[in-house]
Amino acid sequence: MRKHILRCITCKKEFDPKPGLYYCEDCGKILGTLEVIYDYDSIKEESAVKEKKFDKKASMYQFDFLLPTESKLKFDEYVGGTPLFKFDLLGIKDVLVKYDGSNPSSSYKDRASSIAINRALDEGNDTLFCASTGNAASSLATLNAHTKMKTYIFVPSTIPDGKRAQLEISGAEVMAVEGTYDEVYDASLELGLKKGWYCRHAAINPYLLEGKKTGAFEIIIQNDFVIPDYVLVGVGDGTVISSLYKGFWEFKEIGLTDKIPRIIGVQAEGIPAIKKVFDKGKPYKPQTIKGNTIADSISVGKPRDVIKACTYIEACNGYFITLSDEEILDAIIELGKETGLFAEPAGAVPYGGLKKLTYEENITESDTVCLVITGNGLKDVNAVEGLINTESLTIKELEKRFE
Repeated sequence: MRKHILRCITCKKEFDPKPGLYYCEDCGKILGTLEVIYDYDSIKEESAVKEKKFDKKASMYQFDFLLPTESKLKFDEYVGGTPLFKFDLLGIKDVLVKYDGSNPSSSYKDRASSIAINRALDEGNDTLFCASTGNAASSLATLNAHTKMKTYIFVPSTIPDGKRAQLEISGAEVMAVEGTYDEVYDASLELGLKKGWYCRHAAINPYLLEGKKTGAFEIIIQNDFVIPDYVLVGVGDGTVISSLYKGFWEFKEIGLTDKIPRIIGVQAEGIPAIKKVFDKGKPYKPQTIKGNTIADSISVGKPRDVIKACTYIEACNGYFITLSDEEILDAIIELGKETGLFAEPAGAVPYGGLKKLTYEENITESDTVCLVITGNGLKDVNAVEGLINTESLTIKELEKRFE
């Protein structure tokens, strides 16, 4: 296991790692989220780093020199290593599209779940838990199915059928609870910590961001160490966007690159909790808002990784924008027609964000851009139900149509 310390994002107090330590008690669960900090000078001496020796198709565990786990799972070699496509989109040549719908559970969340399961094994735990709108839960259930550890999943009763099906099939104990994601999250966190179960809440457990940051590592090596000018990603709790910054920052810190892209977070217009905090400026003060969106994976009114997200995005001169549900649906359809990639609503928002920013001329054809597509559209087909052509023809009608 790579030696590391934990550091509070707010007060900068440092901690030695120990089981059950998830946040700085002085600052609290949201202001006191922790960063995992490594000995970067020693990592510079790793042979893979010195030789820039990486495999564009290998799993995220080829970056074990920047990961905090010892245990290994059967699924580890299949998590990460997802494709980076290049398309000519919206007048911009070679738009990069990082597509994590090809992970084992069809979601970016597999990167975090893999770390959570391995950390739980490292610490000798026998039970994991998480609250989720669907993707984190199905990811944990899928990757943990073959271990002897038990999985408890807490979800809002409104989650899409496709996501719930994955949970049930994987043998997890599913608790569908009436209430919002935020209410279910708080209830599960209180219960899980009281029981001493291992926490797979990405914004509370600092180690899960370590898995998610590998998406940035892969963008770098798959694009031959050329850093895009902009990276766009959907934002709910704030962990994915924070992880991308940390990934780009760490590769720069160990001397593999000399640039961090400008990262733009795309939120749903109906519930833009992190954008509201960021736009008010420092000191960043978490707030809870009410709202909803068709993009259930980013429908978060009480974001837990808000401080990291705002701090990191300020550091790379990034910002946040919003899309209406109509714009999100349009993005799903247009992305599919232009690329053949079917993204769930939260996964399609980067394309919608790029469309908006090119129209406003904030991003131009001379810029290089990467879109991070976090989930496969088959996870939430209900979202596009009204857009699907359900017409059927008789044999005679079919023959007549093509006369």
